Amino acid sequence: MNKASKRTRILSFLSIGAVLALIGLGFFGCAKESEEKRLQPALSSITAEDLSQDTKTLASDEFEGRGLASEGETKTINFLRDEFQKLGLRPGNGQSYFQEIPMVVSTADPTARLEVKTDRKIISFAYKEEFVARTQRVVEASALADSEMVFAGYGIVAPEYNWNDYEGLDVRGKTVVVLVNDPGYATQDPALFTGRSMTYYGRWTYKYEEAARQGAAAVFIVHETEPAAYPWGVVQNGWTGPQFNLVSEDNNMSRCAADGWLHLEAARKIFETAGLNYDELKVTAAKRGFKAVPLGLKASLTLKNTIRNVTSNNVISFLPGSERPDEYVFYMAHWDHFGKNQALEGDQIFNGAVDNATGTAALIELAEAFKKLKHPPLRSIVFLAVTGEEQGLIGSGYYATHPIFPTAKTAAVINMDALNIYGRMRDITVVGYGFSDLDQYIEATATEDGRTVNPDPTPEKGSYFRSDHFPFAKQGIPAVYPSGGTDSIAHGKEWTLAQKENYTTEKYHKPADEFDPNWDLSGAIEDLRLLFKVGYRLAMDTAFPNWKEGTPYKAKRDADIAAARQ
Repeated sequence: MNKASKRTRILSFLSIGAVLALIGLGFFGCAKESEEKRLQPALSSITAEDLSQDTKTLASDEFEGRGLASEGETKTINFLRDEFQKLGLRPGNGQSYFQEIPMVVSTADPTARLEVKTDRKIISFAYKEEFVARTQRVVEASALADSEMVFAGYGIVAPEYNWNDYEGLDVRGKTVVVLVNDPGYATQDPALFTGRSMTYYGRWTYKYEEAARQGAAAVFIVHETEPAAYPWGVVQNGWTGPQFNLVSEDNNMSRCAADGWLHLEAARKIFETAGLNYDELKVTAAKRGFKAVPLGLKASLTLKNTIRNVTSNNVISFLPGSERPDEYVFYMAHWDHFGKNQALEGDQIFNGAVDNATGTAALIELAEAFKKLKHPPLRSIVFLAVTGEEQGLIGSGYYATHPIFPTAKTAAVINMDALNIYGRMRDITVVGYGFSDLDQYIEATATEDGRTVNPDPTPEKGSYFRSDHFPFAKQGIPAVYPSGGTDSIAHGKEWTLAQKENYTTEKYHKPADEFDPNWDLSGAIEDLRLLFKVGYRLAMDTAFPNWKEGTPYKAKRDADIAAARQ
């Protein structure tokens, strides 16, 4: 072959490659155009007007604060069932839209008083004002009688962080006092735990669980607003009145006789009575090698309970997939709030408009959007409204351990809790960012929308452990909580953070969390359209997302999928 012929063949080959490249680019461009055209009717159906109307309905006084096992629950779950039925979604639990969850509800006598004794005197603390306490045991009365008190630092046993506040300590029959959050937050040392970001060891749920494992008779967490991430009023409203729990085979007798919180000033008074300085001990407790300190005091408390067995409900529906209906993508939100408190003067209804009528209304919006598609996605889309989030993630925890759809076939869970009411944002926050492959789906979609993805700006609040995606994560299912961004297009980041902080202080878990027609829901709509596209792409994919290396949930996911393949 001469040089000219060889050159001609090379040019011809390059030309074909160039043409193929152009065709390829054109194909993907057309594919994108095709997707945009295909999704447009669905995206257009997600509107501020519809979201506002459903939020207003769910947060209305008629729904009585959506309390568990109340008339408010009946109205709420029937409303959701009817909306899902009207959209043509199938019931998610056989022939039913409901997943019944047996619970026990106990209400402590509010006249209870905590008595702390020295050899010479007795100090009495008032229920609700200075302390709150409950028992998760299914008993009519639970008591402490001269229980020795001990300060156990943060109440943490974390081998992976080389930390054990209970080392060498026998707390059987004793009352343990512990600090909220974890040593990393206290010191802001990035080398200690995870620094400013709260770990699960910082959550009140963990501290109660660990104290029970150690055999303590009672455990009290000292409340401080910043490390707890909410004011004392949230504790007063959330830990008094009816308390709902699942019931174990032993009637929860393996739990402590009392779980509770101490107001900061009450804690200072207890430590002062013991001849100790609370603030100095708090600093010491955040240092490696801390040893628990006996307080030389005795605690007495009797909790008298009114007990009743009740049933609450998750609401579940789904849109079957067109080709792989036995694989699932979940959207989830909690429908419940705190109901009514007739002991309050004035407004007695906890309407829970932002938290979480907005997220529940979003389920309806997304369900309608998926029904607008000409063809369903390949995987099934599940819409799950869970109960009991405000009582400790009860509904999501129950579903995660009593799944209707196989966990190994559940591709992902997208949780929605308290939507953005502050207008359009340049960014979107992902609580749990960096944990799983779900980041990639959100990042790609946000980039298309001209937005950035940021991690939780307040990781010290432990939000990843405080909403309904967490029980799914513990079962190995990749779960994520996208939340409204913080960089307001109109006002900037500092303004948004200030608005959110004001909500936490003034309205969170209070009757003041009411629907406001002046909310700017434009940002929420952009968020929901983004989440729609993320879920759609997950449902069209063949891959099963996983956790990233080093996350504590990956081993469970790997084992779950491996077992399903056998």
